[in-house]
Amino acid sequence: MIFTFGTPLSYGIFRAPFSDAFGIAPVALSTVFSVMLFTFFIGSGVVGVLSVRWPARGVLLTAAAATGLIAPSLYLVDSYVGLLFIFAILGLALGTVFVLTASIVPRWFEERRGAATGLIFVGNGLGLFILPPIWQVAFARLGVRQGFLAILAVSALAFLATGLVCRRPPWASQSSATAGDLLSWVSGLARTRQFQYLFVGMGLAFAWYQLLAAYAVDLFAARGLGETAASTAFGLIGGVSIISRIGGGHLGDRLGSRRAFLLSLGCATAGIVLLVVPTPAVLIGSIGLVGLGLGGSATLYIPVLMTVYPPEKDTAIIGVFNVAGGLGSLLMPPLGTATIAYTDGYTVAILLTFAVTVVAFVLVVAGTADTDTADTDTEPAETADADADAADANTADKSASED
Repeated sequence: MIFTFGTPLSYGIFRAPFSDAFGIAPVALSTVFSVMLFTFFIGSGVVGVLSVRWPARGVLLTAAAATGLIAPSLYLVDSYVGLLFIFAILGLALGTVFVLTASIVPRWFEERRGAATGLIFVGNGLGLFILPPIWQVAFARLGVRQGFLAILAVSALAFLATGLVCRRPPWASQSSATAGDLLSWVSGLARTRQFQYLFVGMGLAFAWYQLLAAYAVDLFAARGLGETAASTAFGLIGGVSIISRIGGGHLGDRLGSRRAFLLSLGCATAGIVLLVVPTPAVLIGSIGLVGLGLGGSATLYIPVLMTVYPPEKDTAIIGVFNVAGGLGSLLMPPLGTATIAYTDGYTVAILLTFAVTVVAFVLVVAGTADTDTADTDTEPAETADADADAADANTADKSASED
């Protein structure tokens, strides 16, 4: 999980070195990273929908092989089209590993699914924390091509290890639906108002960070940080999110995943507002709030969806909502880059990011309103059943004593 989100959301680090190495304008290059995010979310989302019927191990090993094959590819291409192809494959491989791991591992934990999801998502937070500066150092010391080769080779080995050990629990039911049945199911979902609210809301809950990633490093540099310090500050958002990924899972088990998810999104919104204030102390507070919001919402969206939709379609559910994130990923990187380029400042970009989080919050509230009372782990239901059984037994004992 360290290498899944960490690499595609480090694209702000890629822009300047790749522009210099390949002679491509930054705005044009941002479309390459948009395609990477598109395949990361949408391409892997489609794979997730279809792979609900496939062995997880085979799909993960295929993704590991694809990552290893493209690791040396920058030595073979020097054009915009070549980069477009390479980053499309990279996004698909990274996204596939994420979808399968994120949807399968929590199914091993029936009662503390929120906490378990938080622990597995620590890998994502760690990746967001360490990979931006690692990419920065790799490009500076090794060059673009050799740095790309080194980091993707390590990623491929990590995915290989994941493929060898990851499988669905033997007691969990697995969908036997055909591809046609799955497409029919998705088509039926798309016609419901609840799905429409959630699809757009969850998509925007991903999109705000994609938009922020497009300009955060430049923003921090404009506030007086050096190049390496700015990329480290951006990575610190992911580092802070490690805390909220663990804590958010426990909070979700206690308060319900819906309430905890919305609380996390609210933290992110507050942190984005603070970015408007150009002082170092406020910037630190902003990074902290954004990191807390990022970690909590990234961890809890899966438990939220699992309270709404049947868990036997695990990878299909996560895959469908990954598509929502992918639609936003097509727009956010070039939108963020263009906003900075044509407004001569960061205020418009920050306000746009704020608006995205607010709309996401409202739509998720609307899409999950009917599930609020059921949004807990299995313990309350089991307790209620036990109380009912005890009440029946007491009634029977009382009747027997009266007789």
